This record gives sequence, C-alpha cells and structure tokens, in this order.
Amino acid sequence: MKTNKKIAVFGCKDTTRFLIDSLKSCLAIDYIITISPKKNLKINIPDYCDLKSHYRKTKIQVYYVNRYDLKNIEDTSHIKKLNIDIAFVIGWQRLIPLEILHSISIGCFGMHGSSENLPKGRGRSPMNWSLIEGREIFYTNIFKYEAGVDNGDILDTIKFSINNKDNAETMHFKNMLAMKTLIIKNLSDLISNKIKLSLQKKTKPTYYPKRNPEDSQIDWSNNITEIERFIRAVSKPFNGAFSYLKSNLITIYSAQVFDYLEFKYEDRCNGEIVEVFNLDKFLIKCDGGCLLINSFECRVLPKVGDILKTNYSKLKIFKTNKNGHYDL
Repeated sequence: MKTNKKIAVFGCKDTTRFLIDSLKSCLAIDYIITISPKKNLKINIPDYCDLKSHYRKTKIQVYYVNRYDLKNIEDTSHIKKLNIDIAFVIGWQRLIPLEILHSISIGCFGMHGSSENLPKGRGRSPMNWSLIEGREIFYTNIFKYEAGVDNGDILDTIKFSINNKDNAETMHFKNMLAMKTLIIKNLSDLISNKIKLSLQKKTKPTYYPKRNPEDSQIDWSNNITEIERFIRAVSKPFNGAFSYLKSNLITIYSAQVFDYLEFKYEDRCNGEIVEVFNLDKFLIKCDGGCLLINSFECRVLPKVGDILKTNYSKLKIFKTNKNGHYDL
C-alpha cells in the first residue's frame, strides 16, 4: 500500500522483526525505534533482536534510544522531529511517554492479550500467566496507546485457542500471527485515519505482575499438572524452569506427564529422580504421577536417587486477591 504517511515501529524483539518483515509487502516502514545490543546487556530482554543490524541494508532509519522508558530529552526530541503519523508498538515492554504519543498525528497502536480479554489481564507476561493458570483461550487486541497500562480504546480483537502442548514459544508464534492479521486487516482504515475505536468494558481491570528469570524456580510441592504447565510457560525463548540438583542449577525446558501404572514409586519423595533412560531424559516422582524430562541443562548428570530441591527462601509466591486475580 502506497502512502505518504510516516510509519514507525517501536520494538526490540524477534517479534518486532517478524511483524516488520510480514508488513513489507503491503507497507513501507520508515523508522524503527529500538534498543542497542550494548544496552540490552544491562536490560536482558527475552528474545532480543538487534534490528539495526537486521535492517542495515534497507531504507529504514533505525534509532537506538538512550533509555528504554524513553524518559530522556534527547530521545523525546529526536522522535518528535520524525513527524510520525502512525506508530506500532511491538515487542516493547515499556509505556510510551505522553509527550511522544501526542506528537504522533494519527496515533500509536500497540498489542496486548489476555485469557479473559481486556480490561482483565492487563500488565506483564500475559501469555506465560495464561499457560501457568491452564487457560484455554487467549485474546489479542490492537489498541490505541494512552498514558496508562494497556488502558487504550480497542481497534480490533482476535482470539485463539491454547492447547495442552502449547509452550512459551508456540504461544508467541500464535500471538505473532494474530498481531500480523490485526494490522493488515485494519491497515487501510489506519492509513486513511477512518478507524473506529471501542471503549474497554466497564468492569474493574485486573493486572498480571511482572515475571523475572528468578521467578521460574519449580516448586516440587505442587501437583504434576501444575509443574508441567509451569515448565511449558517459561520455556524458550525465556530462560526455562529451574531447580537444584545437589548444589548445581538444573534448567528444564521440556517435560511431559508420564503415565505408567505398573510403577507408582509411592515410596519415593516428590522431586526424586526414579529412572534415568539416557543422558538426555529422566523420570521424576511428583504429586500425582511421574514427569518425564525431555530437555534440560546441568553441569552434572542426574542419577537415580538424586532429589531435585526447591530453595524456598528464594521462591517467590504470587498471591491472588479475594477476586482470584493477581495484584501488582
């Protein structure tokens, strides 16, 4: 689609790259606002992508920001001088300051999803939380940015199913396709500034709290279903679920509930390794059955009788309020 509108993308992840590449056949991106590899060493963004390197041979102008939150005079001044008409925020886990939002003529549009749909499930890591909670549906929204957290008016929505084999990676793939579809579907109206926005439902918002790598420790007192979902929820492109094998960190990326009724291992404790099949796979006794570990990393090889332990002094418990929702 040919347009004289100036189009920008705020982002710094592989999700951002996928969306830009998906749109290049129908829309020319003029500017990318992103994070440098050096700055990412301090921030450690999951699934980070150096977009300047990726688009070096294109006509797209790429700007490395001084601060991820854009609360910097130089960043604000530079972005305002670009005279952006439409901005898409894809793979950018910070709010956009109001001064920058007001400088974008048609608007700044971002994506947010949750299992209950907005305004339920605002906040951080909604796909991870949806897997942890065992949800079956996920809603992805394209909305116009405002100053608050995921509180803007909604342009369009897509929902997709969550199955019992989905993990963090496949959820990202599904969500990326949803985002691509939403942008392409509404592109003509966005360019012509003929969009129709809908208010979010007038129900009390709920918010998911931020998840950090240290929050991915496995609690072996949970039942096997909760543990298996948890491992899927924090698998790659995130750092993986972890535990402790003696004094060594063990990171688990893939596991499955293993049903074999002849061996119940009732005399073993939860978290104990009860079988080792080869160097890559082993079986752990859990509350409710055994868990087959399919992919892991550890400095030492697991042995039958070893016990994977939870460091409860470092285990973060996310508590829900009386309505069953998380508080920030």
